[in-house]
Amino acid sequence: QVQVVESGGGSVQTGGSLRLSCVTSFSSYFMAWFRQAPGKEREFVAGISWNEATSYTDSVKGRFTISRNKPKNTVYLQMDSPIPEDTAVYYCAAAGKPTREEADFHAWGLGTQVTVSS
Repeated sequence: QVQVVESGGGSVQTGGSLRLSCVTSFSSYFMAWFRQAPGKEREFVAGISWNEATSYTDSVKGRFTISRNKPKNTVYLQMDSPIPEDTAVYYCAAAGKPTREEADFHAWGLGTQVTVSS
């Protein structure tokens, strides 16, 4: 059974930090975090390949860090210095290649809410 389960969401103030985790029931070449803010489309946030190459959307570069623990099939998103604009539901997703296109991802979690207050 394919499972993708996110955790670690919650409320945080600007200047704080939060770490999201994503556990999968399978190994995947490429893992990514997306987010969807109220009234907005879902957007790519960060991705990491099996060789641990990473990519980020411009708005989170230098503040967020994606990493993975391959033996544990776990991906993390370290959110440092979050801002209110980072408030969104964060989703973890798996793909067979490095990509930012939602259609390329074959497995998704249900999401975890992150709320950033000033």
